[in-house]
Amino acid sequence: MLRIASLAFAALVATATPAMAGPVGIRIIDSHGRPVVDAVVTLHPAAGVPAGPIRFPWAASMTQKDIAFTPGTLIVPVGATVSFPNEDKVRHHVYSFSKPARFEIKLYGRDQTRSYTFRTPGAVALGCNIHDRMQGFIKVVDTPFAAATNAAGQVRIDGVAAGAARLTVWHPRLKGRDNEAGFALDVPANGAVAKQIKLVMR
Repeated sequence: MLRIASLAFAALVATATPAMAGPVGIRIIDSHGRPVVDAVVTLHPAAGVPAGPIRFPWAASMTQKDIAFTPGTLIVPVGATVSFPNEDKVRHHVYSFSKPARFEIKLYGRDQTRSYTFRTPGAVALGCNIHDRMQGFIKVVDTPFAAATNAAGQVRIDGVAAGAARLTVWHPRLKGRDNEAGFALDVPANGAVAKQIKLVMR
């Protein structure tokens, strides 16, 4: 009887656990075939995202260095508190007028850090009231399946459940509502996914 119950439990677990596919590889190019760098690719499986807090392997930090935001585009999960360390010799005044996060971090100097918590998903454009040429972006996401394209326009996302999924691409120069484009994606139970997407950029 105990063996039958154990087998039944194992079968239930196997049924309830979605099959994991191979890596999802995406390449983003523009209408001229050139790679698009720092495009944020997110995946939302139809079966839903895993429960629990979302964590990424990079730091939730947007540094000000050489009169620029570094990295130029940062991906963070909803609820993340992002630090804004100033490594320049001059003071900065960080702000955003974006709908997901309207905030202002007033003047602070070298080796000082301020922070802000992002509670709403979406794209947040950053600026500096002192240095007009400074521009950065924080993409707040509600899925662990997110990454930014590299210099070759490529991104790899692991651990996605097999089945239907919604793929979304965001870039500040992408033509489209909210600078986004969405695509249906079928993630097979076996093997990797390789997909190239051509986008129209401003």
